[in-house]
Amino acid sequence: MEAMTEPWNNVRVDTFEGLMVDYAVKAKASAVLRGIRAISDYEYELQMALMNRKLEPGLETVFMMPAEQFSYLSSRLVREIAQLGGSIKGLVPQAVEQRLREKLDPSVKFQQKSKSKARKKP
Repeated sequence: MEAMTEPWNNVRVDTFEGLMVDYAVKAKASAVLRGIRAISDYEYELQMALMNRKLEPGLETVFMMPAEQFSYLSSRLVREIAQLGGSIKGLVPQAVEQRLREKLDPSVKFQQKSKSKARKKP
């Protein structure tokens, strides 16, 4: 996420434990951005947004929908395709594809390190 949002200096990637509304208050956030792919996502996200509003009335939830060509994607599907050796090119950014390949196949990580060491030698 940090690599993908690097061009924007007003975007911060962070993690937290506990209630999201507590984190949002601590971070002085006024809105939470959530993605929705299907009606089933909307039902769940609406329930969460309404509960978050009850817990913290000043916090807004903004829903965003993906482009149609990505509406069927999920991290589970991408991970499964990669694990089974399928191509995920065009499904995720190149940096994400590379990291996923490294995670699934340690030899890829080793090959990348070997190539970078070979380039560094004078």
